[in-house]
Amino acid sequence: MALQMGQVVEAERLAAEVLKANRNDVGAASILARALMAQRRNEEAIAPLERATRRVEDPGLETLLGAALAGAGRRNEAIDLLRRTTARRPPFLPAFQELAGQLASASRFDEAVAVAESALALVPASLELQLLLAQILPHRNERGRAREILEKLRTAVPGHPDILAALARVLLLDGEYAAAAELYRQVLAQRPDDPLTRTSFSACLLEMGDRAAGEANLRLALRGRPQMIGRTTSALTMSSHGRFFFRPSAVVKFLS
Repeated sequence: MALQMGQVVEAERLAAEVLKANRNDVGAASILARALMAQRRNEEAIAPLERATRRVEDPGLETLLGAALAGAGRRNEAIDLLRRTTARRPPFLPAFQELAGQLASASRFDEAVAVAESALALVPASLELQLLLAQILPHRNERGRAREILEKLRTAVPGHPDILAALARVLLLDGEYAAAAELYRQVLAQRPDDPLTRTSFSACLLEMGDRAAGEANLRLALRGRPQMIGRTTSALTMSSHGRFFFRPSAVVKFLS
């Protein structure tokens, strides 16, 4: 309950107490790891998960361990583990999703597509896998195929923010800025605090020549999020209607 309510420190404390009483409690190990990962303490989450996976063969725990390994910078180990997990039957779909995502993050897009397609061959109706495949395909310059998948998904699940955002991304890449901006507006109506979506929305506005609105949205995306400086700078400087700066500090000052 604490974990579901976002009280990750309390979830960590409670799970640790359970493990002190019973080191073999797999459920507590999983909750402890999730709480640690939510705090970006992936390295600390690895040990309890490794102990748990040695005691029981559980694809959910292995998938979580793969995510923790990748989060700790040990992506090759994560990919090797997840490949073993996806080879098991019955298939555990989250493992395929995690593996495809890790491969895509490593820019191994052909492999990522192959994993997603192999999973879809097992469960062709999976919305999550179709969406994941459509998100990876543009990296292989297969925007037409991605667009076809996403249009079908949008018809099946109207208003789904992840589907709308993925389709908007394809439209943005295809230069259909007004259509992409409209979809990003719909996503932001559901997720007003999503900085990545707001940055992409800003890029559309800048390309459409609405510099004031584009820059205002970039400031909203950056506000209180120093980790967003790279993305917001890129959106501002790479647009055909953007701005050029000689120093990174000048960009920060402008967007602040």
